[in-house]
Amino acid sequence: MIVVTGATGFIGSCMVSKLNHENFKDIVVVDDFSRADKNLNLEGKQFKEKVHRDDFFKWLEVNENQVQFIFHIGARTDTSEFDAAIFDALNLNYTKQMWKACVAYGIPLVYASSAATYGLGELGYDDSHAIVTKLKPLNPYGDSKNDFDKWALTQEDQPYFWAGMKFFNVYGPNEYHKNRMASVVYHTFKQVGETGAMKLFRSHNPKFENGMQLRDFVYVKDVVQVLYFFLHHRKNSGLYNLGTGDARAFLDLTKATFKAMNVAEDISFIDTPVDIRDKYQYYTQANMAKLIGIGYAHKFHTLEQGVADYVGNYLLKSNYY
Repeated sequence: MIVVTGATGFIGSCMVSKLNHENFKDIVVVDDFSRADKNLNLEGKQFKEKVHRDDFFKWLEVNENQVQFIFHIGARTDTSEFDAAIFDALNLNYTKQMWKACVAYGIPLVYASSAATYGLGELGYDDSHAIVTKLKPLNPYGDSKNDFDKWALTQEDQPYFWAGMKFFNVYGPNEYHKNRMASVVYHTFKQVGETGAMKLFRSHNPKFENGMQLRDFVYVKDVVQVLYFFLHHRKNSGLYNLGTGDARAFLDLTKATFKAMNVAEDISFIDTPVDIRDKYQYYTQANMAKLIGIGYAHKFHTLEQGVADYVGNYLLKSNYY
C-alpha cells in the first residue's frame, strides 16, 4: 500500500491521481476530511481506504507491514496565519511522529518542505544541507517547515530513504479550495471571468517594477511527476528543491492566463495588503542541480504550457485532475 497524507488537498489529491494514472489503486488516503470543497478533489479517484489523520498512527501500527511508501504531503499551508502553535502541531510535531514511525517500521518517506524556508533569499535558493540552520523564513509557516528540516538533518535514526521536497510556487488543478492562498492563475481566471480584468499586487520594492516580481512557478503535474520518481528511486536521501529553475514574472503568468482564456488583456495594480507586505518574496528561483544530478530527466512544463493546460483542460471545463 502507498499512503498519501493531505489527500484532499491540492498536491496530495493530484498525487493520488498520478498514482491512479500509473495503475496504483492500493492507496490509503489520510486527511481530516472535514471540508466538502476539499473532498471534491478525491471524487472519482481509486483508493483502498480512508483514514482520519488523528487515527493514522494507530492504523499504521496495525498495518505497517503492508505499507511500502509514505507521501506525507499534509500540512497547514497558510502563509498569512501567524499562530505558531497551529504550525507546531500540524507541520512540525506530526511530521516528527511520521518520521519516527517510518524509522521504526522501515518505510521510505517523502515529505513536503517548502521554498518558504528560504525567506528573502539572503543565502540564495540552493538545497544544500549546509545552509539550513542559517535560513530566515518570513512567517510561522516557513519556520515550521525549516524547523523540521533542521531536526531531520540532526537525526541519527533515519528512514532508509527519505526526501524533503522544497516546493516553490505550485499552481494547477485541485487548488480551487485554497481561497486567498490559491495561485495567481486561479485568481486571474476568477477575476477575469467576473470583471474582464485582473488586479495584481503593486511592487513596494524599488528594485522591481509593478508586475515584475519574480517567482519560480511550477505546474502541479511536474511536482507529482518528481514525487513519483522518488517512489522508484529510493536513494540519495536529503532535501530537494522542486521548482523549474526558471524565475518568471507575475505579469507573465497573468498574460498567459488571459491568452489561454482568449480574452484581451486588462491588467492594473493595487497595493499589497499590509499584513503580508513586509513578508513578501520578490524573487525565488530554485537551483535544480541536485535533482538533475541524481538522474531526474523529465522536462518541466514551461509557464505558458502549464497555464494553457490548466486553463484549457481544467478551469474552463470545471474539471479536477
